[in-house]
Amino acid sequence: MEKTQSIEEFYKAKLNWVPDNIRKEIGHFNVFKLDDFAGTHPKPVPYSRKDYYKISLIIGRNKIYYADKEIEIKKQALLFANPQIPYNWESLDDDQSGFFCVFTPAFFHHFGNLRNYEVFQPNGTPIFEINLEQADKIREIFLKMFVEIDSDYIHKYDALRNLVFEILHQTIKMQPAKKVEKQDINASHRISILFLELLERQFPIEDARQRVNFRSASDFANQLSIHVNHLSRAIKETTQKTTSQIITERLLQEAKILLMQTDWNISEIAFALGFNEVPHFNNFFKKHLNINPTQFRNVRIS
Repeated sequence: MEKTQSIEEFYKAKLNWVPDNIRKEIGHFNVFKLDDFAGTHPKPVPYSRKDYYKISLIIGRNKIYYADKEIEIKKQALLFANPQIPYNWESLDDDQSGFFCVFTPAFFHHFGNLRNYEVFQPNGTPIFEINLEQADKIREIFLKMFVEIDSDYIHKYDALRNLVFEILHQTIKMQPAKKVEKQDINASHRISILFLELLERQFPIEDARQRVNFRSASDFANQLSIHVNHLSRAIKETTQKTTSQIITERLLQEAKILLMQTDWNISEIAFALGFNEVPHFNNFFKKHLNINPTQFRNVRIS
């Protein structure tokens, strides 16, 4: 089983040193050139969760494994990695370059909620293939990060947060606009945000003794002190999905991750996901994916 990689382990593995201020209250931020880590025949990044965020501009042919998906990058792309979902990538040629920044969740404490952005949500889109012009714009932002982090400017970390947000907004603007009705931050929206935060608080599962406690719409409605029908209407209005659909999608995603990433047996995974009986978990998994958990694990790791 690949355990979660800490920010300290990242530094030890890549640079053989660890910054002194890495666990300060203000959080940690750093930026790097991908060229300094690629080299000839670079080793694949281990498939694992990290306890930090990472934004990468990747230039070159690569294959990225993210959660339960596999995506091939032909030219250049942006990758947004978060602590909830494991990932890795392998280079498909030796011509690799780009940039990446890493930062801990504490770096954005009181400065906005990164989970509100689709690129950092478990069911969002974390990988964006971009053209040369778009890559140049993102490259300029990363170059500004190097200037700021090497400066003596007293507010440089605020400036660096702004540059992270600039990458986020530039990326979102690159994507085709979704046709949605203009929506105020109303009661339904607030309920949806609380529901999604409560759902995500149960993940990631990193210990077989850890267990998902809320698995039904009624469980979440009780925690939020609202009627289950009120919750269902709010979720449908804001996401166009049912509450059960969202819960099911998240449980399935975590099930796939645990089957691929851990050596836990099916019983342990079923228990962690809140199933009292293994047959119930097997039926749930097969109903939605047309394959049972053991078959899924054998196919994905063979």
